[in-house]
Amino acid sequence: MSENIKVPVTIYAEMTPNPATMKFVSNKHLLINGENLMFENMSEARGYSPLATALFKFPFVSAVFMTGNFITVTKIDTIDWDFIVMELREFIREWIFNGKEILIMMPPSKDMPGYEDKKNEQGETIERKTFVASEHDEQIVDLLNEYVRPAVENDGGAIDYIGFENGVVTVELKGSCAGCPSSTQTLKGGIEGLLTQNMKGIVTEVVALS
Repeated sequence: MSENIKVPVTIYAEMTPNPATMKFVSNKHLLINGENLMFENMSEARGYSPLATALFKFPFVSAVFMTGNFITVTKIDTIDWDFIVMELREFIREWIFNGKEILIMMPPSKDMPGYEDKKNEQGETIERKTFVASEHDEQIVDLLNEYVRPAVENDGGAIDYIGFENGVVTVELKGSCAGCPSSTQTLKGGIEGLLTQNMKGIVTEVVALS
């Protein structure tokens, strides 16, 4: 009689440039096809990611980002990582090892039926600017994918292209890059420099989605 053999799961914690976030890297993929998810509170995660919902039950977790083979957790300022990193690492490891659901379904995108405007903790709608398609979208995305995305993911975050209008490129920074003290330098010194040099006369500025 054969028994199901569970593959060992290893998780290691890795500091990021953002002192409020920690990257938990798994030897198993959590999301595929380049997908990424950013949840800023439990209500955003509920119904989509059981793992993210469970992580928000820890009183010190304020945001959860996941993509590929890692999860980036953002903590509150009043507690040090030394007191919680082992607990989080073991919790994530056991969740994956026991085959619990990580993702039930992807939250609808802005272009899909069922999309709901982003809301803050008070339930107030956060209006997000919309962009029309641009002839420069493909070139911008290619540059971001080749030169920016790998470095951002290595730091426990992600960058999503939002749109282009009147010379201004709007991107969204997620995970460790959201709220990072060095994110402004990355945005202006790195990403903006890359795009303005490679797309002279077209791109004049890069801003983060507010």
